[in-house]
Amino acid sequence: MNFRNILSEIEQAEPGVYEQIKGRRQVLKTFGVKAAVAALPLVFSSVFNKAKASGKTTDATPTPVQVLNFVLELEYFAYNYYHIANNTGGLIPASDQAGFLTVENQKKAHINYLNATITTLGGTPYTPKNYDPTSANPLFVVSGAYDFTAGGTYAVFNDYPTFIMFAEVFEDTFVHAYIGQTPNALGNSTLLAQLLQMQSVVARHASYARLVRRFLGFASAPEHPAPWITNNIPPMASLQSYYNGEETSWQENQSITSLPGLTGTTPMTAATAAFDEPLDVPTVLTSLTPFML
Repeated sequence: MNFRNILSEIEQAEPGVYEQIKGRRQVLKTFGVKAAVAALPLVFSSVFNKAKASGKTTDATPTPVQVLNFVLELEYFAYNYYHIANNTGGLIPASDQAGFLTVENQKKAHINYLNATITTLGGTPYTPKNYDPTSANPLFVVSGAYDFTAGGTYAVFNDYPTFIMFAEVFEDTFVHAYIGQTPNALGNSTLLAQLLQMQSVVARHASYARLVRRFLGFASAPEHPAPWITNNIPPMASLQSYYNGEETSWQENQSITSLPGLTGTTPMTAATAAFDEPLDVPTVLTSLTPFML
């Protein structure tokens, strides 16, 4: 991925956007309702017109609607996960309830924005299996779409540490998925800016889950949960596939470990933590298959 091209596109499209897109190390400073608002466009008509103007793509490049529908699928998945958890009595401790309710509400804000944008662009928004638009809460698919226990393998809604662990895994995966779509938006500066703004919110969610796990007592080896991924260490060995590729210490043909750090050269842990690697659509969907019906 050419990060210089991406940054150039952002600066041309949205002067000052660097102040809006925050790294993982700053995630908790603005975690809350403002984070969801920051993910939404300020001028809808401008967004739609710019997106329509770049509608032509090659066969190898997804259209803006296809890109948005892919992230919409992820947001539905995440919203349903948190909605079930927040409505399962006794699962989430009182001290963490406000945080996870905020996460759920921000997923809902993303879904509503993506639905509106895709419709305005003339596309048909993605809907989950057995989606019912007439239900009291159509964003929540009561049954027939998701099995977050993976066939009873994981007690995600009966055990808080397990719920937190998969919140971390899912959000880490979604961060990579959003990044994986940025090359498809390089010809559309508005779409690119919107993807990165939403990705910054998803990164906050990942960081929140990681810190909750750390404060819950999972600060021991080997993972040492931090707001960012270190090397390619999963929360448990059976989830290694979700973190493969994160161990890279090369960016733009440059070895990060060869760069000077505070004390000598940059250590491997810092080099791998500095970047989130992109994932393509098939890889992301394959990783979610065990949890889909």
